[in-house]
Amino acid sequence: MSDLNKGKFITFEGIDGCGKSTQVKMLVKKLEQLNMDVITIREPGGTRISESIRDVLLYRDTHELGGRTEALLMTASRTQLTKEIILPALDKGTWVIADRYADSTLAYQGGGRKIDLDSLEKLNQFATYDTVPDLTFFIDILPDEGVKRQNTKLDRIEQAGIDFQSRVRGLYLKLAEKYSNRIVVINGQEDIETIHKNIWKEFEQRMLEK
Repeated sequence: MSDLNKGKFITFEGIDGCGKSTQVKMLVKKLEQLNMDVITIREPGGTRISESIRDVLLYRDTHELGGRTEALLMTASRTQLTKEIILPALDKGTWVIADRYADSTLAYQGGGRKIDLDSLEKLNQFATYDTVPDLTFFIDILPDEGVKRQNTKLDRIEQAGIDFQSRVRGLYLKLAEKYSNRIVVINGQEDIETIHKNIWKEFEQRMLEK
C-alpha cells in the first residue's frame, strides 16, 4: 500500500438524486475502518460563511437569481471551504472526501445554465487556489431516475427540471472523457452495495496500490 499518512483529495459528482451522498458516507466509513485520518465535506457549504451562501443558493426565495450570480456564489462558497478546511487538512495529511467540488460548477452552471465553460474554468482555478482532486467518482444515472429518487421537498436547483438535469449529465460525461485520468464513471443504476464495491475497487487500485 502507499503511504496512508499522505492526504489525498477525493470528490464525488453527479446529477441530483444519483446517490453520491450515500456513497460518500460508505467510503468514509470504510476508510475509518482502516484507521485513516479522513474528513468529509459538502458543497455548497462546510464553513460558517459557506453555509450562509448555501442558504441563499438553495433555500431562500431567490428564483430571480441569475446564472452568473449563481456561479459566483457557488465559487465564493468553494473559496472559503478550500482555504479554511481543504488545504489545511491536506497539509496535515488528512484525506478529504467531498460531496461535490469544482466539476459541479462546470456541469451545473456550464451545462445546465449554458454559461461559457472557459470563463467557469478560470473562475474555478481562482476560487480553488488551483486545487484539483486526486480522484473523482462521477455516479451516472439517467435524469428520469434521479427525479424518482429525489425528496418531495426540492431545493431551488433541483426544481430546474429534467431538461436541465439532462444538460448537466451531458456536461459531466464530457468532463469524464476529457479528464479520464482523474474522473471515474460509476454506474449509478446498480444497487447501493454494488455501487460501493465498484467504487472501492477503483479506489484501491488508484489510491492504495501505488
